Amino acid sequence: MKEYLSDQIKNLSLLGSSGSGKTTLAEAMLFEGGVISRRGDVNSKNTVSDYNRVEQEYGYSVFSSVLFTEYLGKKLNIIDCPGSDDFINGAITSLNVTDTALMVVNATQGVEVGTENIFRYTDNYNKPVILVVNQLDHEKANFEMTVESISEAFGNKAVIVQYPVNVGPGFDALVDVLKMKYYKWGPDGGEPTITDIPDSEKSKADELHNALIEAAAENDEGLMELFFEKGSLDEEEMRRGIRKGLVARDMFPIFCVSAQKDMGIRRLMEFLGNVVPLVSQMPKPKTSKGEEVSCDVNGPASIFIFKTSIEPHLGEVSYFKVMSGKVAEGMDLVNMNREAKERLSQLYCVAGSNRHKVATLLAGDIGATVKLKETKTNHTLNIKGCDYVFDPIAYPNPKYRVAVKPLSEGEEEKLGEILTRMHEEDPTIIVEYSKELKQIIVHGQGEFHLNTMKWRLENNDKLAIDFIEPKIPYRETITRQARADYRHKKQSGGAGQFGEVHMIIEPYVEGMPAPTMYKFDGQEFKVSVRGTEEIDLPWGGKLVFHNCIVGGSIDSRFMPAILKGIMEKMEEGPLTGSYARDIRVCVYDGKMHPVDSNEISFKLAGRNAFRSAFKDAAPKILEPVYDVEVRVPSDRMGDVMSDLQGRRAIIEGMNSEKGFEVIKAKVPLKEMNKYSTSLSSITGGRAFYSMKFAKYDKIPPEIQEKLLSAYDDDSKEE
Repeated sequence: MKEYLSDQIKNLSLLGSSGSGKTTLAEAMLFEGGVISRRGDVNSKNTVSDYNRVEQEYGYSVFSSVLFTEYLGKKLNIIDCPGSDDFINGAITSLNVTDTALMVVNATQGVEVGTENIFRYTDNYNKPVILVVNQLDHEKANFEMTVESISEAFGNKAVIVQYPVNVGPGFDALVDVLKMKYYKWGPDGGEPTITDIPDSEKSKADELHNALIEAAAENDEGLMELFFEKGSLDEEEMRRGIRKGLVARDMFPIFCVSAQKDMGIRRLMEFLGNVVPLVSQMPKPKTSKGEEVSCDVNGPASIFIFKTSIEPHLGEVSYFKVMSGKVAEGMDLVNMNREAKERLSQLYCVAGSNRHKVATLLAGDIGATVKLKETKTNHTLNIKGCDYVFDPIAYPNPKYRVAVKPLSEGEEEKLGEILTRMHEEDPTIIVEYSKELKQIIVHGQGEFHLNTMKWRLENNDKLAIDFIEPKIPYRETITRQARADYRHKKQSGGAGQFGEVHMIIEPYVEGMPAPTMYKFDGQEFKVSVRGTEEIDLPWGGKLVFHNCIVGGSIDSRFMPAILKGIMEKMEEGPLTGSYARDIRVCVYDGKMHPVDSNEISFKLAGRNAFRSAFKDAAPKILEPVYDVEVRVPSDRMGDVMSDLQGRRAIIEGMNSEKGFEVIKAKVPLKEMNKYSTSLSSITGGRAFYSMKFAKYDKIPPEIQEKLLSAYDDDSKEE
């Protein structure tokens, strides 16, 4: 395989809704480039992209597939991404390391919800987009409807470059209004016959050609002047204008293909090689320090690991982009995230499960290596002396959570190892080992996402698991002041135990002044703060501990023991065993014994005094509340609003954005269980949402009573 220079490489994301035919299109592109000798088929489970067992079992893409093909002296690196929003990590990863998006649109469905969802990410990453209308040979294909839906979704920036002559099962020809040529195929597709446009199509072709010229000229002042001067532009001038329009996202060219019949693929690849912007024409990536890095083969060698997978018979495969310089087989690099040396023992160009060994890869290229020891996804590897570090890829917050447990006892460690590996392969699978809830909780993008993970665990790793509803990480706090004292006394022969603690507790609010006096039942308690400890609790909130002892009633050496006893009850709240937070404690008096007092005595006295005071301080259970943003079509707005209100949501705002109604609300986490499934059912899969932790808030009294009752029942059973 030849060594490709940076200006001969194009990096492409293959995006689109599920069922749009991305995998079939990728197969045709690799076939036309000679990388594979025969085209696989999704139904036959033999495509280059979908080679994992779960993909073949269910017939949909779960992982992004790194591919390449060669055409007309150019190397096209392609990342074929899953269409389901549950596997959005593939598209986000791909858009971080590629330069142009191919957005595949199903000619029978037009622009679908999945298409719009993924298109938003191309906007977020400011990537050029080429729209590819596929499945024009389907009996239900409708090109006019598809273009209309594209215009509604993406505006007048979408410009036709090709249109089909005969849509449906007999599709075999199209008109290219950039080249102003007529393309026709035989029944086996492949190489077309290229002729002049027939008279019957001339008028329509001329009209679309002029529209394309105007769109191209709008992106370059020089071209605009040339257009006014000549009244037209030649093909090369149009290419220049289209390229600038792509980079600025002011133009989304529309191409036509039948990937299944291999029609239109060669012309699309020719356009990708000749017109799609080079890496050097795109904004330069920046390091974590904000330094721009040029895609320069003469620069220092630097690679960014964007994906990790575990492959049968090969182990861990690390996929990378060469950000700068040149890497070669056997080269030693430094992992900047771990400060460890790594050797690139082998280099590959990858086409799904097929790997082509190469000696070198240059700036801008994408490849893979194996058996790196310390390197994981999002790590940067550099030649010694280079200090580049690239920011990790940011993924959406999870939207769905389940608790996982193995069906067989003693397999928790094995489950943990597999889940850690799965997180490496898919960073949107977040694994939480909750000491508080005594559960392994897995967070993902949706029910479909985690059900697929379950299939892999049970079928690939032979580990049977069960999904159970995750517990809610409640918190406990108090709402008023309370006073309590406790004497711990134990005498059983020999040295005894004695410790007495008097304390006052109250709700803590940031910035509140130091205490000076309290009043309980008409009696005043003056306090003088001798020492303070502020503890930022690992689970959120604070504990503020004031030593207000005067006259030496408790020796200062016992104060840490009292604090330790209080912390034990903070870790297991008196109401439901949940963590407590935001409490201020004043230890103002007590007693000790010259012989029997020790640390254990004061720890127990402090713990029990705190427990007693807590129950008298009008305790409240707090629940986690999330900021939820739902984007929904206007015709489903009412149904979604009603459903949210039934989930105790507080609606905070509504507005319209890019064809969607946007609802912003605060919703308790308890009410978000299986919300992704419900929202999809209510809206026919046309709505989507995001959620992010906002705060802890008091739960309604009736729900608190239920939780207290349930905790009491559980405690009795134990």
